[in-house]
Amino acid sequence: MDVARQRVLGRIMPRVASACDLACGTGTTALALAREGIKMFAVDLSPIMYRLAREKALRAGLPLRVLCADMLKFSLPESADLVTCDYDALNHIPRKADLRMVAKAVARALRPGGYFFFDVNNRSGFEQYWSSTFWIEQPGLVVVMRNSHDCKHDRAWSDIEWFIQEGKLWRRRHEHVDEVCWSPDEIRRTLRQAGFDRLRAWDATPFFKDSPLIRPGCRTVYLAHKASA
Repeated sequence: MDVARQRVLGRIMPRVASACDLACGTGTTALALAREGIKMFAVDLSPIMYRLAREKALRAGLPLRVLCADMLKFSLPESADLVTCDYDALNHIPRKADLRMVAKAVARALRPGGYFFFDVNNRSGFEQYWSSTFWIEQPGLVVVMRNSHDCKHDRAWSDIEWFIQEGKLWRRRHEHVDEVCWSPDEIRRTLRQAGFDRLRAWDATPFFKDSPLIRPGCRTVYLAHKASA
């Protein structure tokens, strides 16, 4: 997503004084923006990710304020110029209808004229790479992903088995991941109703040239502009 952010937000960033990263995880994106001198907030629902992001910020010596909150109803101490939500984090909300709540929460967090940058997996992505089993093997790590989808209801899921080497032993972990998706028209209509007056979209393939999983039509990068007062 670094390439996508640089290309899509390049002309905007000189005017961004404050920003928020939704579903921040361990804080990678938020810290990258903080290094550019931007006043950063980061939001994640997971207490573990909240703690890891805070620890990374402390080690880096960067003033990142991390909030443990749900992206459906988060609020910031002050309005931001930019809100980001990347690495298809938006697809992980529980229900398709919840996109309205996220859009409204983001609009409340932005100043008039602010921007919302995000990427999502699409229906064709569900069909192409949420339909089989993937095996990834690296030194000390083996990951097996059993994927399936129901495009009629715009849902996909994956049962993930992690095998992590710890000394001479291997520890097994399991995670179940669910995603939902929307058509471009659904996204545009929802954001317009939340107060965004412009929306631009890019196919994500050129931004992920090294990834065999990102094919044309599978993922889209969006930039929404909140209407000025």
